[in-house]
Amino acid sequence: MEFTLDKMTESDWEAVRDIYLEGIATGNATIETEAPDWEEWNANHLSSCRLVARSGSKVLGWAVLSPVSRRAAYSGVAEESVYVAASARGTGIGKALLGALVTASEEAGIWSLQAGIFPENAVSIAVHKSVGFREIGFQERKGSLEGVWRDVVLMERRSEVVGV
Repeated sequence: MEFTLDKMTESDWEAVRDIYLEGIATGNATIETEAPDWEEWNANHLSSCRLVARSGSKVLGWAVLSPVSRRAAYSGVAEESVYVAASARGTGIGKALLGALVTASEEAGIWSLQAGIFPENAVSIAVHKSVGFREIGFQERKGSLEGVWRDVVLMERRSEVVGV
């Protein structure tokens, strides 16, 4: 599948939201059960690191960063999110987005990326490892999703460029 990576814009929101809803529907992508509106989503993500994968005008996936804290001491630490449309999974889009997000994060001065992934999401864990993330912990019963307690694998990627 041919695709290009591009900066996400507000006009991409409807497609980004639809892909997020597909991820929610899997039950293995997030503990969230619904997508927020644009204003809430926009306020909770860094503006400097937002990417989409496109085939023509169609958005096939997206990747963004969220601050882990508003405190200045943690300004170089962010949590990443990557979602790929159901129709485009298994095509390398997730790995391409995550790799580009790593580069964009370093350009933005981020020295540490973190992710929390359900252990059942083996593909996501493997993709993260392929771009330099490592497992740093495991949280039991992190949250309940539709009455079922879910564990989370904690992963981290430390920049070899920023904060060295």
